[in-house]
Parts: sequence; structure tokens; C-alpha cells
Amino acid sequence: MAAFSSLTDRLSQAFTHLRSKGRLTEADIDGTIREIRRALLDADVSLDVVRSFTGRIRERALGEEVSKALNPAQQVVSIVYDELTDILGAGVDRPLNFAKNPPTVIMLAGLQGAGKTTLAGKLGYWLKDAGHTPLLVAADLQRPNAVTQLQVVGERAEVPVYAPEPGVQTSGSELAAPGQVTGDPVKVAADSIRVAKDKLYDVVIIDTAGRLGVDQELMEQARNIRDAVNPDEILFVIDAMIGQDAVTTAKAFDQGVDFTGVVLSKLDGDARGGAALSVASVTGKPILFDSNGEGLKDFEVFHPDRMASRILDMGDILTLIEQAQRQFDEEEARKAAGKMSEGSFGLDDFLEQLQQVRKLGSFKSILGMIPGMAQHRKELEQFDEKEVDRTQAIIQSMTPQERRDPSIIDGSRRARIAYGAGTTVSAVNGLLQRFEQAAKMMKRMTNGSRSIPGMGGMGAGGGKKGKKGKKGRKGSRSGNPMKREAEEKALRERLSDKGKSSGGSAFAKRPETPQMPEGLPDLPPNLGGGLGGLFGGR
Repeated sequence: MAAFSSLTDRLSQAFTHLRSKGRLTEADIDGTIREIRRALLDADVSLDVVRSFTGRIRERALGEEVSKALNPAQQVVSIVYDELTDILGAGVDRPLNFAKNPPTVIMLAGLQGAGKTTLAGKLGYWLKDAGHTPLLVAADLQRPNAVTQLQVVGERAEVPVYAPEPGVQTSGSELAAPGQVTGDPVKVAADSIRVAKDKLYDVVIIDTAGRLGVDQELMEQARNIRDAVNPDEILFVIDAMIGQDAVTTAKAFDQGVDFTGVVLSKLDGDARGGAALSVASVTGKPILFDSNGEGLKDFEVFHPDRMASRILDMGDILTLIEQAQRQFDEEEARKAAGKMSEGSFGLDDFLEQLQQVRKLGSFKSILGMIPGMAQHRKELEQFDEKEVDRTQAIIQSMTPQERRDPSIIDGSRRARIAYGAGTTVSAVNGLLQRFEQAAKMMKRMTNGSRSIPGMGGMGAGGGKKGKKGKKGRKGSRSGNPMKREAEEKALRERLSDKGKSSGGSAFAKRPETPQMPEGLPDLPPNLGGGLGGLFGGR
């Protein structure tokens, strides 16, 4: 996540010098903790949180669990992971509280600009996808055009909106007077409960007015709405970019409306992420959801352990698997895997898989869940999502026969395909060359290992057990072009133990890296590697 990219890099650097040490001295530990403290303060984490966090790490790192460990450096990383999970809310994470007798009432509160209205639509979409029948309520009658915005968001999410009052409306250069209110938000909220009962909506999401700072008058309004509807959940929406002020704001809202849970918004921004590391620890209230984009699907349940894993560049394989399970047809994925192992995986199969992967969200977010990707952040940031559209256009400009058997595509066919896709012949050539290389790579992986390249403890060693593992490590002369041999050598080094110990994430070999739970289906083959090469990446 972009909000934690700087913190991830700083923590990775803090652990780099420990990996080469067989035994850690007190000076080594103090130096590492000093770097961790600086990294957290630079990320705008609350000073009190930083002090208690680093204090616990130092106490545990100087204890027997590190001194007696076979790999002290990895044990220190394990301690940091545990403590990071703790300050993110370990032990207080829970699902939403649903009412025994519908409707369940969820009230949103927070500062103006925190993203409450957009989040109301995302939450409604998420609940609808889970089988509920939500109703959005426009109780923000103060911010200009807030009611209209919620109606637009509700229409996109295909969730009905209760908006009996228009609120403050402006057009063109017209300005609204500060504090101007049209209608009674408390009455709107109370009436929405009766409407929900009459029309059998089982969840009511109330969007309330935001505040510029801690406004006592508007805080009183929020309390009146709370008392009128008796909500099952009061979610405090906090902008991840708020930084040090997160603690003060969270305390004020906790005292004002006694919120029950937190939602982090704008985690896709270039913020330092201090709010996430402060609010749960200071308030003791769980972070229930996080939002990391503008799309309706850019919304997920917050798991402290998984977020800690992402921050430490260990990836988030469980979330990736859950998303894949929701979006992919398991039988179709198995058929695609069979075609890969047989060498009959064509461009039509790839197009189908590509369209399924796009349902998971942006490629940047997907690849960001893979362990060790922090070292490739520059390449990820430079990746153009439109390249996926261009690739799709090229494939769709081919005939069914050309997609099934790319080897028949000669010069004249390439020129026709390029013209149809609105691109150049060189772009078509590049895609065909990369597809051939990626198809061979995917075939080796499906035949030789179920692991995913570069995933550290998630089944490392896939490259060593493949058909060419032993022979390739000795540098045999197979008659392949030099470029291909260089690529295969680079792949083997990334998969080998030597490659993992000499480079990549400082956290890749942590013993307690979350493992794939048994009983879950394999990741679809298109997530197992090879897609990056199709878009010009490595």
C-alpha cells in the first residue's frame, strides 16, 4: 500500500545489517531500534505509541528468545511483526455487529474530507455483495451537494438512497454560507429507520455531516442522531493522511459519540500511514475496514496481522487467495493449469484469464500483495495500467485460430493485427515474444512446483525441483539462445536459497510468515507467475 511504502523501505533498511550477523550484541539491537524509532516518527506515528512500541521490542530482543535463537536476526523481525500486529489492533479485531432484529443501523462519523460519503457507497456495495439489502441515508445537509454526491455514489453501487431533504445545493460559482443547513438531519435519520422497516431493508447506513476540526455544535448534532437511531455500529472514518493529529481527533470523537469501530480511508495515497499505527492503539477500538482507492471494490476487511505483514514486505497471500476465490471459477482455473502443463495454453486462454484477473482490481494492488515486492516498487509505480488494455486490444484483433496457435502469425498477419488494435507491429511482436517466454515459464512451474516465485516461506524452492533444476544449476549447454539462458539463470537465482539470502526483502525468511491454509484451492495459474512478462516487465 502506498501509505506505508516509505515505512516499509525504512524498516527494511533497519534490518539489512542484521542478516549477516550470527550473534547480536546489545549495540546491534539498540542501533536497529533507533532506526525503527526514526522510521515510525517519520511516518507520523504518535510519539507515545512509538515509545511503548520500541520499548517492548527492546525488552524482548534483549531476552532469551533472541539470544538462544538459531537465527537471531529473523527472531528480531518476528518480534517486530508481533508488536506491529499488536499496535494495529491484535485481539480487538471483529466483524460488524448485526442487529438480531433488522434493520442493522450503521452511523458514519468523522472530519470533513475524510471520505465518509464515498465510503458509505463502498460499504453499501460490500454489504449488497454479501447478500444484504442496504439503504444509504443522506443526513449530511450542511456540506454543499453532499446529498447529490451520495445519490450518485448510491447509483454506481446500485444501492437505494433515502434523501427526503436536498441539503445545501450550489451550482457554478455559487458559494454556500459557512454553517448553512437545510432541513433537520436528526429527523431524516430517524425517519429512515421507519422506511427501512417498511421496505424490508436489513442495513441502514447513515452519512452524517463532517467537521472542520472538532466542532462542538456539529458534535452535538452527531450525538442527537446517535440517540435518535440507537445505532448498532458507529464507524469513525479517518483519513490515513491525517498523521500526528489522528490521536487528538480520534480521542475527541471517542468522547463525543463513543464510536465502536474505525475505518481507514485513502490508504492508496502518498501519506505516511501514521494514523493506522496510532488510532487503534490509543483508542482501543478496532479498525474494521480500510479503503485503498476510488473504485467501489477498493474496500476490504482490516486484518491487523495481514497489514503488519504488508508493512514488513511479507505480502498478503491470504487476502489474495480470498479475492481469487470470490472472482475465479475453480474448474476453469484447473483447465487453464492443465493447458499450461500440456503446452497448449494459447492467447485466447490468456485473454480469458486476464479478464478474470482484472476483476480483482488493479495489477499494482495485486502484485503489492506478493512478498518481497518492495524491492520492485519503482517498477510497480512506473507500470501503466493502460498497458493491459493495449494487450487486450492486440489479442482481440486476432482471429480465433491465431489466438489458439500464435505460431501461424506471419508478417502480414502482424501488420493486420497492429492496424486493428491501433498500435505498431513492434508492439505485436513484443507481445508474441513475451507470451512465448511466459508460456514456457508457466509450463515449468506447473510441472515442477506448486509454489509461487519470490514468495519466500510460501513454498520456496520451486525452481530447484523443476525438470531442469539440477541440470540448469550446472550451467549446461542446451543449445538455447544466450538471452534465454540468462533469463533462466536469473530466475533460478531468485528461487534458490542463495538468492533469498543475498538479496530481496529483509523479511522474506521470517519463520512465522503466514502460510497458505490447507484445504484452499491453488491460486489460479495466472497469479502463479508469468503475467508480468506479458506487459514488458520482469
